[in-house]
Amino acid sequence: MNTPGTPHTPRIEVPFDADHAQQAVEYGYGREWSDGLPLVPVTPALVDRFLATTPRDPAEVIGRMEHLGRSCTVELAAVNAAMAGCAPAHFPVVLAAWDALMLERAARGGAWQSTSGPSPLIVVNGPIRKELGFNSTGGALGPGFRANATVARALGLIVRNAFGLRPHGLEQSTQGVPGRWTLCIGENEEDSPWEPLAASTGLGAGTPDAATATLLRTCAYVDNRHTADPEQVLWDLADAMSATGSIIFRHTACALVLGPDHARMLADAGYDRRDVQQWLYEHAGRTVADLRRAGKDGVGEDNGVRYATGTAPDAPGGEEFVRFLPSPESIPVLVAGSHGAAMSMVGRIFGAWSGTAVPIVRSEPDPNPLQEA
Repeated sequence: MNTPGTPHTPRIEVPFDADHAQQAVEYGYGREWSDGLPLVPVTPALVDRFLATTPRDPAEVIGRMEHLGRSCTVELAAVNAAMAGCAPAHFPVVLAAWDALMLERAARGGAWQSTSGPSPLIVVNGPIRKELGFNSTGGALGPGFRANATVARALGLIVRNAFGLRPHGLEQSTQGVPGRWTLCIGENEEDSPWEPLAASTGLGAGTPDAATATLLRTCAYVDNRHTADPEQVLWDLADAMSATGSIIFRHTACALVLGPDHARMLADAGYDRRDVQQWLYEHAGRTVADLRRAGKDGVGEDNGVRYATGTAPDAPGGEEFVRFLPSPESIPVLVAGSHGAAMSMVGRIFGAWSGTAVPIVRSEPDPNPLQEA
């Protein structure tokens, strides 16, 4: 209660026992369940609400890492999604994103223990984006939206807690990738000139809600608002894909997140998604001399063999062009972000993209999907 003449200070109403909540948060830290941020305390009743959103059996195994002798079930995934801060309605998206990642050969193997510490890129398509609040426009790759942040974080906690992959332990990343467990976006279908990414992978119109995922080793902005020539923009994108720093294999795939301005420019010039993929496939790469200057000219002839040194940087010749991308289909091309500054994002994929989207399958949709847990 305020006394006369004193500034008004609003009371903070706490609808739960804050001391007990803090104890639960500290308990999670003490058990090393956390990725560094506080965890949401989880009860059996809350986990049941998550499991009610999917028709899948709680005991179904959704991932195995044979070399670690560990696996993850639907129920364990629900526990980690709840700890990550997801609403129960987000859980079918978590499952679809995880299933999409399991289609990536690297994610089924040792990628989570790689020295580069790759980051999953998750793309959500369909009406569920708006229903659940996935950001697909301004700041899509940044923070500020519960759905984007917690779905991505849920996958990180699954890797940490179901498979025991923690930094300074089984995880062996040298420096890691910024945003490793935050890159989840909705595709900006409304501003895209092309069909949704999920539809381009072969999913029919009867499965509009879907998730696509891959693993990224690096991300780089391409800021090109200085030209009206679409081919100049393509050259700029190809150059970003052609950086030698992250090249360690003969071929690696790249993801392209086009801003709406770049996508519209290309579409107006007659390029469809396939045309963009083909152009970049043909032009992303470097000469042998370029690779030699970086000590990466000894390209492995067998899949998975590293680049190697062995030729002097100033040796003559070597102007033959080396393509970095294995095929046009190895480049997922999607649209996200807002209008106003012609910027796009290139990400180098860890290995190869599966080229497959996974439908988001739900039990009967909750009429109040984001109600308090």
